Amino acid sequence: MEHTQTYDGSTAPGEAGPSGADGNRLVGSDRVLAVLKELARYPDGVGLEELTRAIGSPKPTVHRALGALRRAGLADQDARGRYGLGDEFLRMAFAHHEVRPEHVRVRPVLEALAHRFGETAHYAVLDGREVVYRAKVDPPAGAVRLTSTIGGRNPAHTTAVGKLLLARELSALEEAEAWIGGSPLERRTPRTLCTAAELWRELVATRERGYGVDDQENETGVNCLALPLYLTSPTAPSGAVSVSALAYRTPLAALVDALEEIRALLGPLGEPHR
Repeated sequence: MEHTQTYDGSTAPGEAGPSGADGNRLVGSDRVLAVLKELARYPDGVGLEELTRAIGSPKPTVHRALGALRRAGLADQDARGRYGLGDEFLRMAFAHHEVRPEHVRVRPVLEALAHRFGETAHYAVLDGREVVYRAKVDPPAGAVRLTSTIGGRNPAHTTAVGKLLLARELSALEEAEAWIGGSPLERRTPRTLCTAAELWRELVATRERGYGVDDQENETGVNCLALPLYLTSPTAPSGAVSVSALAYRTPLAALVDALEEIRALLGPLGEPHR
């Protein structure tokens, strides 16, 4: 699920306001970045009017931000006047992703899992209340594929990778309650665990069995099994790898039955060293 943020276009302390003398600094770095992030939501391009409404800033401010991004090659404007991410942005993003050490080390594991099960394999890390997908391999051509994306996010409490990593972060019910805080947990499906007590029971079970599961808790019809990966530390997982499967095709029980095979495919990356 995508979450759209609204930016109010307010002026930060010390920043030139709309009538300031330094016209080149009117948009400010925060608003330039807000425009850049919003452009990523429109692969087919977006007009200035629509972008202005989405950002929630004055049209001149958004237009100046677009100008700064175009000069840097991070945004382009097509013949219809619509804006999109520029080639330089895509070049930097893909070049960085391809040389990222964790991506290089994880991809063979994900390819092996996707080939073995005919399902999507992910590598994700914990970031606060969410997980971020750092790598993904889809099943062979012809199979139904999931819509998850590299860089995409999901709530930690709804996912197998999130609960697996939270099980190491939270060691008591009180810590789970503090982690939830004043913001209620989002209910993605009727099976989502949304209370501290429910989540804590699942974290305890996850820690005891050594793997995480998502029994259609994040998306109806999709289940998942996750195991830790040790890329940067011999004892603390850097993230988790998962097999995300269509429930009608690969039930959760089938993934659990194949647990030892999955562990074997992870190889040394899936083993802590004490």
